[in-house]
Amino acid sequence: MSLPPLASGPDGPGALRPLLETVLDALERGARARGGPLPAGGPEAVAARVRAAVGDVLPQEGDPDALRAVVHTLAEGAADPADPLCAAHLHCPPLAVASAGDLAAGALNPSLDSWDQAPAASELETLVTRALARETGAADALVTTGGTESNQLALLLAREAHGGVRLVCGAHTHHSLTRAAWLLGLPDPVVLPAPGGTLDPAALKAALTELTGPLLVAATAGTTDAGLIDPLPDIADLCAAHGARLHVDAAYGGGLLFSDRHRPKLTGLERAHTVTLDLHKLGWQPVAAGLLSVRDHRDLRALRHRADYLNADDDTEAGLPDLLGRSLRTTRRPDVVKIAVTLKTLGRSGLGTLVDRVCTRADEFADLVRAHPGFELHAPPTISTVLFRPVQASDDTVAVVRRTLLHEGRAVLGRARLHGRLWLKATLLNPHTRPGDLAALLNLVEGITPR
Repeated sequence: MSLPPLASGPDGPGALRPLLETVLDALERGARARGGPLPAGGPEAVAARVRAAVGDVLPQEGDPDALRAVVHTLAEGAADPADPLCAAHLHCPPLAVASAGDLAAGALNPSLDSWDQAPAASELETLVTRALARETGAADALVTTGGTESNQLALLLAREAHGGVRLVCGAHTHHSLTRAAWLLGLPDPVVLPAPGGTLDPAALKAALTELTGPLLVAATAGTTDAGLIDPLPDIADLCAAHGARLHVDAAYGGGLLFSDRHRPKLTGLERAHTVTLDLHKLGWQPVAAGLLSVRDHRDLRALRHRADYLNADDDTEAGLPDLLGRSLRTTRRPDVVKIAVTLKTLGRSGLGTLVDRVCTRADEFADLVRAHPGFELHAPPTISTVLFRPVQASDDTVAVVRRTLLHEGRAVLGRARLHGRLWLKATLLNPHTRPGDLAALLNLVEGITPR
């Protein structure tokens, strides 16, 4: 039996070319078989199709057709974020150029835990993280797996910088922050009211006046439910006045930094000690593409770690870069490659155009909802999320409408509970979506809503 070829090395490109043709063909055929944004039939039907198509995943003898079969099955059973009727979550359709860059990263397989495993990738990461840190007014940034890891790191750095810290946040804050407080053994967070879906400065002022000890205030720039942005300048003023540290979770809204039109919505972000960014949301990257920007380089000293086989003192003194202090992870995929390819290919103006386009589409969809007598709009969109619901429908009806669309594979909408009511959520992250697609989405919902 001949050995299977490798993805890199002198023979790697030649080995990959026919496999890429297989993959691309299987993706195309799988999407055609799916026929919409989501596979029809619900969880049981999809699971049955996968089991039937894949069979034994660890057979005694290998199957030379496995790549085609598995990729076809994956595509046929996928929720496709590139379909304009797939608009539920902060799950973007990745750019082709970013996915191509990700292929190179996967083939070369650098690991960013020591320089001798990732010579070029480590320098590329330095260039990209510093450039993105400057966008937030920070000194440096770390690459993470997404908003959850970034938020956890923000709390860890705050704890280590101050010998302990207590989280102060709003009721709308992403669950990863309160979970991080639990994981890090911090005191129970102080959770403040968020009327209208954003942090109330008056409530924050009262809390900061009463509380003692090191405090970390977490603000949000782009809530998961409605895409709302906290009043960042007011919150930054209060943190400065009371000596509290400020973290901004801009996992969603951070992409507005690329847009001249929408960047002012993030005024005050530059005053944060740490900022979460997530370019696999409003940055069109394949998962994962998170970052945590840090205003003070000294905070990163908490991550320093010594493992002689990776960053021996004499190697570091001889000029080999020490990468262990750039993450809590050891083996680390070069997610920076796809980000670098995208930034360099599109530039600020190209990315800004994509941001402007999806925000415009959200405004247009909100206008359609507002003009339709059968629907109610929650509020004008702040970024690219639109909450709406059929007029006079119960919460149970709203939930059933969403699940019916999912079960039939016709559209993917999210759900959000605000002000005691359940709303359908359209998160528009596809820059190729057209106005006609928006009208079709609304018509689908109207067509299955009980009268």
